[in-house]
Amino acid sequence: MTRLLLLYRDSFSNLQRNAWILALAMFINRSGSMVLLFTSLYFTRELHFGIAETGFIMSFYGFGSVLGSYSGGWLTDRKNFFDIMLLSLFCSGTILMLMLFVSGKFWLCAVIFSYAFFADMFRPAHSAAISSYSTPENLTRSVSLARLAINLGFSVGPAIGGVIAMYLGYKWLFVIDATTSFAAGVMLAFYLPKHKAEKNRHENAVLKDSTTSAYRDKKYLFFIFLVALYGICFFQLFASIPQFFSRECNYNEATIGLLLALNGFLVVIIEMPLIAHLEKKKKIFRYVIAGTLCIPVSFFILQNGNALIVWALVYTIIITLSEIFAMPFMMNHALSSSPKERKGQYMALYSIGYGIANILAPSLGLGIAGKYGFNNMFYFFIGVSILTALGFGMLGRKEKKIIVR
Repeated sequence: MTRLLLLYRDSFSNLQRNAWILALAMFINRSGSMVLLFTSLYFTRELHFGIAETGFIMSFYGFGSVLGSYSGGWLTDRKNFFDIMLLSLFCSGTILMLMLFVSGKFWLCAVIFSYAFFADMFRPAHSAAISSYSTPENLTRSVSLARLAINLGFSVGPAIGGVIAMYLGYKWLFVIDATTSFAAGVMLAFYLPKHKAEKNRHENAVLKDSTTSAYRDKKYLFFIFLVALYGICFFQLFASIPQFFSRECNYNEATIGLLLALNGFLVVIIEMPLIAHLEKKKKIFRYVIAGTLCIPVSFFILQNGNALIVWALVYTIIITLSEIFAMPFMMNHALSSSPKERKGQYMALYSIGYGIANILAPSLGLGIAGKYGFNNMFYFFIGVSILTALGFGMLGRKEKKIIVR
């Protein structure tokens, strides 16, 4: 027990004050993150859209995410990441309030797209901020601290969100999420010291040199492709699994919310000390592969669980281990691969990878489930995740050869 407590203490030591401020703001923002988890249920239960139609509307989140990530990365390389984070939080919160007033398919697609555009402008700016407030020695832990805050909020949000959806109605979820976005923006404005952008940054020689562009880095592009495939499989946690729990397992909103909250809670208590131990070993791709292979195992268990809650719990634990092993080290690789002047562009591509996943995850998952059934959906994503793990294995071997040389 003493060693465990010391490991917890050491995992949080030597992190800068500004990294803690960023993390607290992310906790406030993500405490309202129940919206994405319950939006597909809102469309099917309240607005009476079909499951495939719901997947189509939700895919616009991915389109907005891709364009927002690109725009956020472009601005981060040329402007001030501090201002971009505030713009993202205040605009996304304002747009989310429009969900209270729209119900037609066209306007829902437009609002979902616009919300994702401004919300995901935050990602490259936030990544640049983490990098700015970290050293190479504690970078992975700074990333994990941000993820801990996100998942702590994520463990609170769905649990509360499920109860709110049942007893107050789905529309209150949009109000609460918008409010937390505003609150996070106010906190950053008051407590995070404004980062001074370099003068004439847009005239930097590195930015003018097209050979340093992330879009010409073939190994990094292959890495982003694999990140997108991983995201497509993992994001079924939000895209199709709530529908599976509702339709196939007959769980109510509160139960679904608690299962999703367990994911965030487990990340909170496990990830930081585990990452503090693992980051010393410098074997990034080994852990990414292990995390990727947790996905097919978790899907197989859920598929054959006969709707028993115990197997839903086991699924949640294993899919959480996937997230813990894979995501911090993937982001570490993305941040470590980028030159300082191209940080925004490299991290924008990283966010775009997840944006593409957000486009394809609901349309593929719900589309396959609606037409061929959930069993075939599970088979499909089991195959994709195994191929993705093989891809990370190839990338890891190439990286090892470079280091040896």
